[in-house]
Amino acid sequence: MSEVSLDQHTSSPITPSGRWQPAPRHAPFVVSMIGIAVAMVWLTSMGQNPLAAAMMIVDPRHYSWDVFSSLGGRLDALSATVASGQLWRLISPDFLHFSWTHIIFNSVMLWFLGSQIEWIDGRARLVALFLVTSLAANLLQYLVSGPLFGGLSGVVYGILGYCWLSQQRRPRFQFPPALVTFALVWMVIGFTPIPEMIGLGRMANEAHLGGFVGGLAVAAVMPARGRFR
Repeated sequence: MSEVSLDQHTSSPITPSGRWQPAPRHAPFVVSMIGIAVAMVWLTSMGQNPLAAAMMIVDPRHYSWDVFSSLGGRLDALSATVASGQLWRLISPDFLHFSWTHIIFNSVMLWFLGSQIEWIDGRARLVALFLVTSLAANLLQYLVSGPLFGGLSGVVYGILGYCWLSQQRRPRFQFPPALVTFALVWMVIGFTPIPEMIGLGRMANEAHLGGFVGGLAVAAVMPARGRFR
């Protein structure tokens, strides 16, 4: 018996029990990413201990802050970091979160959309999407503001951008269209003083923008696919 079927009304995949949201066993990569992020919240004391610096894109302890005050200085520090073989730093900021609301929101959104991509388009597609959006988000954020940032928000925005554009070519994901509008409005608000005025602090706006553009690029370059025909 087939493990899944296609809903005749929505052309979206559903499980034998009628659920359209995949189960954890259908999305082990997403589960692993969320698990690592949650573990790092605990291990880094929400970004407050020395391990947090080891996860930033560039270790700020090795440089005076003046280095990060200019684009040239930031590029030099990043080049030296990559040349030393610390390539993991290009991705590791994704798993650095600074509050429970931060990790909970990102985890919920990553599961909601990421699990659908992994189950429908395949794990390889999701891994490629994760790498592209992570690099785009982290590099843009670092080049604009320096190394003091973290979170899966850039990847989440990238996944949302991928789902939205790829959905235009081949409808197969389940999410309310208003979610894209809300995310874009929130990203625009992030570039204003409003988040700081209401006590949310400075947002990693460039990471959101970089991730979203990265997700759109993956959707544009890689053909829409899916296990359901």
